[in-house]
Amino acid sequence: MNAAPTSCWNSKYAWLQIERCSPPKRSPDERVNDFAEIYLSYSESAVRDQASRCIQCPNAMCVAGCPLANRIPEWLALASEGDFLGAAAVSGATSNMPEICARICPHERLCEGACILNGRAEPVAIGAVECFINEYALSRGAVTAATEPPNGLGVAVVGSGPGGFACADELARRGFAVTMLESQSTPGGLLANGIPGFKLDKAVVARRIGLLRRRGVKLRLGVRVGWDLSLRELQDSFDAVFIGTGAQQGKALDVPGAGLRGVVQALPFLVDANAPHPAGGPSLDLEGKRVVVLGGGDTAMDCLRTAIRCGAREARCLYRRDLANMPGARQEYANAVDEGAAFQFLTKPVRIEGTGAGGVSRVHCVRMELGQAGAGGRRVPVPVPGLDFAVEADVVIVAYGFDPVPFPPGSDLCGVPTNEWGGIVVDSDQMTRTPCVFAGGDSTRGPSLVVHAVRDGRRAALGIMRYLKTEGAEPPGA
Repeated sequence: MNAAPTSCWNSKYAWLQIERCSPPKRSPDERVNDFAEIYLSYSESAVRDQASRCIQCPNAMCVAGCPLANRIPEWLALASEGDFLGAAAVSGATSNMPEICARICPHERLCEGACILNGRAEPVAIGAVECFINEYALSRGAVTAATEPPNGLGVAVVGSGPGGFACADELARRGFAVTMLESQSTPGGLLANGIPGFKLDKAVVARRIGLLRRRGVKLRLGVRVGWDLSLRELQDSFDAVFIGTGAQQGKALDVPGAGLRGVVQALPFLVDANAPHPAGGPSLDLEGKRVVVLGGGDTAMDCLRTAIRCGAREARCLYRRDLANMPGARQEYANAVDEGAAFQFLTKPVRIEGTGAGGVSRVHCVRMELGQAGAGGRRVPVPVPGLDFAVEADVVIVAYGFDPVPFPPGSDLCGVPTNEWGGIVVDSDQMTRTPCVFAGGDSTRGPSLVVHAVRDGRRAALGIMRYLKTEGAEPPGA
């Protein structure tokens, strides 16, 4: 990138004079040997240059493209002037975890995809600038744990993923006494237990959890609501309840051979591979193995890249549509390819062949082609007759998406209404049809983006304040 200081550029045409530049990355040969984040940081001069490419649209499409309606042009302008702390303060006003969303949001489908520069030049590097300014502020202690005075109201938040975190954070800031209940021994939901460290360092999540604790949020770990604790017990102890348990039950592979040893679900594989193993490596040994990943979303990319780091001889993705229709982020696809993953598009598995010992030997597939558009607008893949083939494999990882984990039969949580696929039904305030019970994130909408869960959590916090005001309580700031 041109090293000239920002002040030398004509701000009106900086988008044309300065090329978009992504933050530097560690080389693929280096990064496949560990789980450390692959992106390095901008320099201060680089981030000012990149921020200055924003043309400050009066009706910014990037804001409309962001589910949180982040005030992007405002903090880009401040960053271009070198006021990184001011920029971070604006960023944090609309997001409870901006440095995390900056790392894992599919920006090309959201803010950057909506940037008005698309078609004329490369869009502004919004995500990378967002990450820089927030890391800058956090590293200097400029993000405080300040809260309003206690208001005497208590809320239980079930689940410590992004939806639960955002709800708890918003309420704690407003003086509510919040208790967060998490079934795992480590808080953070999939941010801590499922997303690989090469995308999101666990220390980044732990830092946010620490800030939540300093705001007064109490964490109860290893508690399974619906199993260990009933909804009635929560309702008796708290003024409101938020359910953010996510959708972590993998969709099944419905083909012959799906039950063979060596066919595993994506989430248990990722959780195991990313967990610390003081006595050795992950329980699933991939050293020298041929790994096939089924699916084309971000979870599939995570599995491919994780398999390579676990020593797989080959990591191959089979996806029934083409690259243009693959839902995974293009940045993650490019990183997977750089690290050695292979992709076979228009490929559908129809049978898993086993070995004599009950393991996996190959995946039998049919070639697909895209037919007419279906009800959702996407072209439907259909088999091409006579084009059957097999892919050698030792391990098959199923990354077909997730559904909510059903509560145990007999639990009073089963009385909270759900839709046909098990998602909790909520209104515009994220309130369920059960009084004082709210929900959000993947448990209501199905597998989606972290930023959607954050938005749901923030909406639920506001809905809880409205609800308690209706019931005779006055929310802070009313």
